[in-house]
Amino acid sequence: MRAVVLTEHGGPEVLHLAEVPDPVPGPEEVLVDVVASAMNRADLLQRMGMYPDPFPSAREIPGLEFAGTVAAAGERVRMWRPGDAVMGIVSGGGHAERLCVHERQAIAVPGNLSLLDAGAIPEVFLTAWDALVVQGGLASGRWALVHAGASGVGTAAIQICAMVGARVVVTCSASKVSACETLGADVVVDYGSRDFVEAVRSATGGRGVDVVLDVIGGDYVERNVSALALRGRIIQVGTMAGKPVPFNVASLMGKRATITGTVLRPRPLEEKIAISRRFADEVVPHFASGRLRPVVDTVFPLSRIAEAHERMAANANIGKIVLDVVC
Repeated sequence: MRAVVLTEHGGPEVLHLAEVPDPVPGPEEVLVDVVASAMNRADLLQRMGMYPDPFPSAREIPGLEFAGTVAAAGERVRMWRPGDAVMGIVSGGGHAERLCVHERQAIAVPGNLSLLDAGAIPEVFLTAWDALVVQGGLASGRWALVHAGASGVGTAAIQICAMVGARVVVTCSASKVSACETLGADVVVDYGSRDFVEAVRSATGGRGVDVVLDVIGGDYVERNVSALALRGRIIQVGTMAGKPVPFNVASLMGKRATITGTVLRPRPLEEKIAISRRFADEVVPHFASGRLRPVVDTVFPLSRIAEAHERMAANANIGKIVLDVVC
């Protein structure tokens, strides 16, 4: 099969397709013919040698999500049959024509979605829902603050907020304000011209937000605390700002606030299965109804993986950059 195999780390020039042996499914795994995968910030970091696969295999193949059809099943598999359309998250290996995944980690693709669209769902919608709802406790009538509102996670988070009946303030660059408004964000803040803390206070009547979903870190952390309501929660899922900055822990105390750091990739299999099954039950039906939809920025054939990396590194995308693995 063809796969993106990293034999060295560096810029986009190190990304090449190679022929590698097909994976062989274990007794409880399915072999998937991958139709689509998608780009995530983790892929850029892995390419640079800064975020290795926590469960490495013989070859370093990036890619954290997939959509495709079941090609074969292990002897103890009961949930799937060859030809079934599935999607899901993996710790690596998504940027390849085939992969193996535990049967309970695979999620059925709703019949109204193409596999190319489904490839844009798993990582960002699972991340946004897990952070906002499962860990953040976001519910109807509450407020959220979401940074990088036009990113893959951001576009998913805006929709998740609406799904649960919450309201949301998002931050983004000036060129992406309209896209966030179209998706349904209640308040959109151009971070280059307006302070998001002031915007939150204005929108909430001074109360603050209940949950912050932050992919930035850096000097946003203390400002996030300022934007919180009493007993609010900050869920940190990324650190795009780079180096940490000094932070006054005492600022959390008066608000009885919480900061939680979280990622999906290094979680053990049992946890990934649990969150995948709950996501399949509680969130996926909303794709079938049309209430949720993947936001696809561009589609690149797998052979143009370097261009996909360049587009993401330039922050040019609104929503997901999808990789067509078949093309």
